[in-house]
Amino acid sequence: MKIPLTPDDIVFTDVKPWPRYVFTCKGRQAKRSDLVFCPKINTLYQANIRLSQGEVSLNPPLMVRTALATLLLSLLFLTPGIAQPPYGGTIFIDPDIIRSTDSSTLVSVTYQGRGMRTVFDRRINNWTTIDAYLFTVVWNDGLTSEAQINPEFGSVAAATVEAEKYGRAIGQLPNCLRTDVDAIWIHRGTQPFGGGNRSILVHTGQSALYEADGILEETLVHEASHTSLDATHAAAAGWINAQQRDGNFISTYARDNPTREDIAESFLTWLAIRHRQDQISPQDFTKIAQAIPNRIAYFDNQAFNLYPITGKATSVRRPPAAVVQVQAFPNPFSSETRLTFFLQKETNLSITMYDLAGRKVRTLFTDKPCPPGENNYTWDGRNDDGKRLPNNLYLVEIKAANQLPATLKVLLISN
Repeated sequence: MKIPLTPDDIVFTDVKPWPRYVFTCKGRQAKRSDLVFCPKINTLYQANIRLSQGEVSLNPPLMVRTALATLLLSLLFLTPGIAQPPYGGTIFIDPDIIRSTDSSTLVSVTYQGRGMRTVFDRRINNWTTIDAYLFTVVWNDGLTSEAQINPEFGSVAAATVEAEKYGRAIGQLPNCLRTDVDAIWIHRGTQPFGGGNRSILVHTGQSALYEADGILEETLVHEASHTSLDATHAAAAGWINAQQRDGNFISTYARDNPTREDIAESFLTWLAIRHRQDQISPQDFTKIAQAIPNRIAYFDNQAFNLYPITGKATSVRRPPAAVVQVQAFPNPFSSETRLTFFLQKETNLSITMYDLAGRKVRTLFTDKPCPPGENNYTWDGRNDDGKRLPNNLYLVEIKAANQLPATLKVLLISN
């Protein structure tokens, strides 16, 4: 069929299966599998689309109208002139933000018998009461939870395997994400995980898919953010102000659900650029830092307890003992950034900046005695000749003699 519409009259989506829509742009050439919404005629199409001479050739419509069409229309403010999120969803950015081999706080999982518990099950998309296998999960930072395992697993032994697996995986998350996790609901099925309601919902078939992609831990960070952070931060004045000042979202999922998903989508990326810089690419660091700098600053100011991500039980890639808790603020920066780190004892240090090609661009100082405790030094984004460096990502190296250096990525941007 032919409809007299201009290319700007249609909106393409690129996430299947529907009805989860992520709008990317107007007026691009569509693929055969794309879903297309035509606002002027209030109809959704799946089509082989050709754009030429002001006409759009479409297959017959999917009969999706009314409430869904109204929802899609409400999102049509997303024009090409407005900044677009860099990601569709943040759990897919990098599988190594938390690794399955990283340290866990798990101490014990103890079977307590059977008991009736009301849980949510996405297979029926509703609450249900089950005679669950019950386990007390204890982590080594004083937090505990109850694993409530669906009786469909059939035996205490099978339920124990599930309780121990997810007790350990959730124990890899920062303390601040586990504080409100009173229950862990575990069912079979390939339905999505869930957070909130002082619980984390797991469907083990879906977990297998996440594990195959290496993103089980990243998904649990997302869900636990719902459980332990949303209530305090999602409607906080500082967070709302950061959203407004950023003028963008980290993902289309956050953009389309700004109240419900923005905290969970953003926290994982903050954790990545602040505490897992060596495990994400420079390109991802830059995308995150440029998209949501004010949200990053908001999280910086919350004094989150990040154990075991930071602290003595963190992964083997933590900074060396001589130099710890290396940070830069602001980051990104335009005029200068303050480098902050802590020393266990007086140490002679060298601080050097490198570009992404590994070329040395600035030596702040060499073999300088630095006192124990907090140290602060400022870099103005200039090279050794006093010339301002191009906007780019730079590596700061803080090195003590005979030890591996502590490193930090910083992003220099224009005023």
